[in-house]
Amino acid sequence: MKKILILGAGIYQVPLIKTAKRMGLYTIVASIPGNYPGFELADKVYYENTTDYGRILAIARKEKIDGIITTGTDVAVITIGRVCDTLGLSGLSFKAAEIATDKLLMKSCYEKYGVRTAKFRKILFDNENYADELSGLELPLMFKSVDSSGSRGITKVNSPDEFDAARNYVLDNTRSNYFIVEEYIEGEEFGAQAFVHKGEIQFILPHGDYVFKGDTGVPIGHFAPYDLSDEVIEDSKQQLRMAIDAMGLDNCAINADFILKDGKTYVLEIGGRSGATCLAELVSIYYGYDYYEKILRTALGEDVDFSAGDGTPADKCVGTPNASMLLMSDRDGVIVSQTNKNPENPDIVDVQFDFQPGAQVHKFKVGPHRIGHVITKGETLDSAVATLNDALAEIEIKVE
Repeated sequence: MKKILILGAGIYQVPLIKTAKRMGLYTIVASIPGNYPGFELADKVYYENTTDYGRILAIARKEKIDGIITTGTDVAVITIGRVCDTLGLSGLSFKAAEIATDKLLMKSCYEKYGVRTAKFRKILFDNENYADELSGLELPLMFKSVDSSGSRGITKVNSPDEFDAARNYVLDNTRSNYFIVEEYIEGEEFGAQAFVHKGEIQFILPHGDYVFKGDTGVPIGHFAPYDLSDEVIEDSKQQLRMAIDAMGLDNCAINADFILKDGKTYVLEIGGRSGATCLAELVSIYYGYDYYEKILRTALGEDVDFSAGDGTPADKCVGTPNASMLLMSDRDGVIVSQTNKNPENPDIVDVQFDFQPGAQVHKFKVGPHRIGHVITKGETLDSAVATLNDALAEIEIKVE
């Protein structure tokens, strides 16, 4: 029986763990202790910090694993790169993982290789005159932690009076001694999921984003296909190809965040793992296969076919339209009750509550504050979105 080591036991790793079990893999999960749903699903659990390379490598050697993987989070990606390099496993390299988990390295690669992106500066936290370093950048600005995910440690700044508060917010959400400041690009946020396998991009699927407007734009849902002109789609794919090459990504899923301005695609950032917020499910529904299974088989070093479920090449596929939305709370509090009043409907793919009544939840600000999700599909995107809106209207969650 092959062994897979999955880093993380949270809500975005649960489908990966379930798929591994269904495939007959001996499933080992490593994560810091906590009330994480993936623990009870695994064959074996190690309560370890997934950023502790030494401990994770020791586990990998002890268990003689055949692959290591995660989904939906950047935190563990650099450890995956280190383990893959050390043990010769299939996955992104440590160098690529390092770039993918440090926004400064990532942006520097984009600048070096001509990838279209926002102007930026590196700022040291101990630089008391850091505001002087920002000359030449136009307001508004984005202050960003270089090593966070889920939109944490990122905030928009409209005037110099807000600089210190923004700097302190970033400082509270980073392990690094520096951060970046970049120009805010006013435009339409969208993204793409992709996969690189043995040096070849297997598919690129642009998708639309539903965005929560807080301190910064936080994706709270997605939909595909995305209605863009052929020119914009090709431009976005070209920028993504350039970014993948610049970062040296291979044998991994790709999660790309873009901004569309004046018909041109700007790359915000790219992760070397599948996206969160139901994005792996978006790929699965669109192409008609289990994307989690493809991710796992690649991590095991197998040859994987990313053609659509009906055999159509991915770049020729006219896939199944689908849409998703997170469930969120408008206040801090405790879940008193939650009810799904939706009747059986084949186009409602999934309604999920992340917590049980009695659980403490947060007013939504960043991705990890989610309390559930709804996923729908349809013959057209309009019908998928209409079903999504109808389904959301039939869900009641009371928080006090």
